[in-house]
Amino acid sequence: MAYDEYFAETIDRILLDKGVMYEHKRMFGGLVYMVNEKMCFGLDTDKGSGEARLMLRIDPDDYEVMLSRYGAREMDFTGTPMKSFIFVDAEAFDDEDELADWLQLALDFNPKAKKSPKPKKSS
Repeated sequence: MAYDEYFAETIDRILLDKGVMYEHKRMFGGLVYMVNEKMCFGLDTDKGSGEARLMLRIDPDDYEVMLSRYGAREMDFTGTPMKSFIFVDAEAFDDEDELADWLQLALDFNPKAKKSPKPKKSS
């Protein structure tokens, strides 16, 4: 799994300070943070630059505005942008306050986000 341990520890500390209950899952080649059993945000390494990046699940109504922020760009794994998700490059969250601000955007949307359907068990 490719993600920056320093940023993962910093995220854990921020969430602890906020009293947020969460769990880690290894997904998308990185570390995903599940809040209320829903993907909220994640951390991985950009294969092109080798730098850390955040994956944030945000309110689709805020998508275009968030893309205009420094360091934000479309999240695109398959050739099609995912409209409720953005990537944020490390230089846009290199201090703890900036990181906490980005995480808060995803935490604010989390109560409105839908849970992914559970996979059906094969018989």
